[in-house]
Amino acid sequence: MSTDTTISQGGSDESGRLEKVAIRVSNWAERWFPDAFIFAAIAVVVVALATWSIGAPVRAVAQGFGDGFWSLIPFTMQMAVVAISGYVVAVSPPAAKLIDTMARMPKSARGAVVMIATVSLVSTLFNWAISLIFSGLLARAIARRTDLRVDYRAMGAAAYIGMGAIWALGISSAPAQLMANPASLPSGLLQISGVLPFTETIFLWQSMVMTMALLLISILVCYYSAPTGDRIKTAQDLGVDLQDSNIQVNKPSRPGEWLEYSPLVTIAVTFISAIWLFSEFTSKDPLLAISSLNTYNFLFLMIGMLLCWRPIRFVKAFYKAVPSVSGVLIQFPLYGGIAFMMTKVTNDQGETLSHLLASGFVAVATQETFSVVMGVYSAVLGFFIPSGGGKWLIEAPYVMQAANDLQVHLGWAVQVYNAAEALPNLINPFWMLPLLGVLGLQARDIVGFTFTQLLVHAPIVLFLLWFFAGTLSYVPPVIPVMPGS
Repeated sequence: MSTDTTISQGGSDESGRLEKVAIRVSNWAERWFPDAFIFAAIAVVVVALATWSIGAPVRAVAQGFGDGFWSLIPFTMQMAVVAISGYVVAVSPPAAKLIDTMARMPKSARGAVVMIATVSLVSTLFNWAISLIFSGLLARAIARRTDLRVDYRAMGAAAYIGMGAIWALGISSAPAQLMANPASLPSGLLQISGVLPFTETIFLWQSMVMTMALLLISILVCYYSAPTGDRIKTAQDLGVDLQDSNIQVNKPSRPGEWLEYSPLVTIAVTFISAIWLFSEFTSKDPLLAISSLNTYNFLFLMIGMLLCWRPIRFVKAFYKAVPSVSGVLIQFPLYGGIAFMMTKVTNDQGETLSHLLASGFVAVATQETFSVVMGVYSAVLGFFIPSGGGKWLIEAPYVMQAANDLQVHLGWAVQVYNAAEALPNLINPFWMLPLLGVLGLQARDIVGFTFTQLLVHAPIVLFLLWFFAGTLSYVPPVIPVMPGS
């Protein structure tokens, strides 16, 4: 008898236990978990009350929210284009063919979930945006199969697991990128930490072992928590329209449409773009170049245009992608307001809520407990300010100064932040939004499975951060002499 059959009949192995946890939390979330917009709105109220409670005037709190409301507009646009460009690339004929080929490979429901999780985890180490969109479209393609019944919620959670597990431990880590480049570091932080190359952060053997361990654990949890038998809910059960995303293009019917169908337009635009991209990648470190969201979006929009080949196909793909970013557009401004209230609004002593939280955690930390204490702090703050690079600029001065004072390895302090930063992503809808738009789901549909991952990940991450900290020795920062200083 197969494992799936055994579980559906009430087996008592680990597979059954994790599956039951995921199903119970999922059932609770479907009943009680609000729409992601309500989730963000409640966070606004909680942070406003907390800021007011530390002595900040009510008017200043409201002013901070209003001032910060539009502060993420550039980032909001970048995130929207991330989703759109990924969608355009994925529905182009070559990419769509690759996704359809991969979608036919799984032979079992849990095998399908494992494939999506593996794609999500591995790709997120290089670029989290590719991971979200490609994995989401792979889940949709598998869900269209009529010969395989797979839980669509579990596939959606698997497509997201990279962002909730290890994305910040790879080369797309904004904090690691920032700390490796003296020109990007604020002068105050540079004087505290010095420059930390990748060999002192993401390429530490301790970090790579932790990354591999979390990758394998994530895949195992995806496998054992995926529903089986009559517990499965397909996309059809959830009312998701799985209409094939491939764009159909006919021949031009009148002379005015000729250029719309002519690849000459595509070739001309992408040729000019290729010259700029060549200059960008040869004049900078390629890892730095691709880490810029503007460069990334430009690159993938041009790749999407080239793969679509005909301008009309590119335009139709773009139009079709736009509805998937509605959640991003309506919710990111709320998080901008939250960030401002936490980091810009002060009490009579000039203290911000973020500063007080950091000071409180630092005050109770020792050299032995630094990794655990700062990991918890980073995860808590990340729940309210879900922005990897931006939040690091808020935390870094306190975290790195505390690491110096307690003589903790500075590169590992960055990795403590990176590993803990991913944990709140498992239940905070912020980063889910582009993926949810592609999947046609709401946060409540997948949070039962991502919360199950959080239950497993949180103690393991904190243990690994503490354990590996003991294998590293403190090295005082080396402050480079900057030109003009």
